[in-house]
Amino acid sequence: MNTSWRSAALVASAAAVLALTTACGQEQGSTSSQNVGAASTPTLGAGTIAGAAGTAGAGAAGTDTSDQAQSTTAASAGQLTVWNSDEYGKVLTDSAGRTLYRFDKDSFEPPKTTCEGECATTWPPVPAAGATAAEGVDQALLGEITRPDGTKQLTVAGWPQYYFAKDTKAGDIKGQGLKGAWFASAPNGKKASTKGGGGGAAGDAGGEAVGQVGLTTRNDPKLGEVVVDKNGMTVYRFLKDKQWPMSTKCTGACLDKWPVVAPVEKNDTEGILLKGYTVFDRPDGIKQQTINCIPLYTFAGDKAPGDTKGQGVGGTWFAINGDGEPIGAQ
Repeated sequence: MNTSWRSAALVASAAAVLALTTACGQEQGSTSSQNVGAASTPTLGAGTIAGAAGTAGAGAAGTDTSDQAQSTTAASAGQLTVWNSDEYGKVLTDSAGRTLYRFDKDSFEPPKTTCEGECATTWPPVPAAGATAAEGVDQALLGEITRPDGTKQLTVAGWPQYYFAKDTKAGDIKGQGLKGAWFASAPNGKKASTKGGGGGAAGDAGGEAVGQVGLTTRNDPKLGEVVVDKNGMTVYRFLKDKQWPMSTKCTGACLDKWPVVAPVEKNDTEGILLKGYTVFDRPDGIKQQTINCIPLYTFAGDKAPGDTKGQGVGGTWFAINGDGEPIGAQ
């Protein structure tokens, strides 16, 4: 770690300390986007989903509704099952094999949905009635919430569950990672992993690869100490973001190329500066982890643990060390 920086941090100005104690002085309404790109979404599966078909609408919370498929919403999820995906680890499905999703703008404590109207047309809520657990699913994690329209929606570990309208057959998982906010659910209600082995510890926001903590550091042969996420993927910062008051310049399509790092519990870190370690409530409603009040991202162009293809992109994106400092920035 950079010990000189740590020493300087201890004698930071009163204004900086105040900013840290007030969620880093979070600033609302930063809207401009930079370094945009499109991330691909995998398509899997075979077979047929049974259920009543309905037409999916447009404009759902951050999804592309062109060439919108028909929605197939069953009256009941039936007995939930666990699909062992080579790419995503353990994925929760309904009795017909249809993938269940969770939405980062929702909350699990208390359970609450934020997907209504047109959003709920593209992301149909999973009905709570008749849903039961199968092997590999803890019945105690299943619950329900009453939606604003009065219907009952299934929750898993508090997280409201959804289908994706473009998933029309068993094994489809076309909604995974859309806008950095929609993710397939693991059997414990966490996010299915992007590298397999989904399902993190209770209270975190995503899946966890076996033996890997939520945020830690590794020694890169070229860059030195770099922060990596639970999947071993390099973590970056955007120099156009602001630290105090905390704000972001990466919004909209930018997030397809630079997905946010979801919140990680402090006790699920190693080698990370915990001063200013807080969750950023972004203007777009997505919750993002920060180190020293610096919003954190991964890069869609990194395909395997150890990749650092995002380093230096546009002269504004850089890998960071455990103190949140950009590596190699001039």
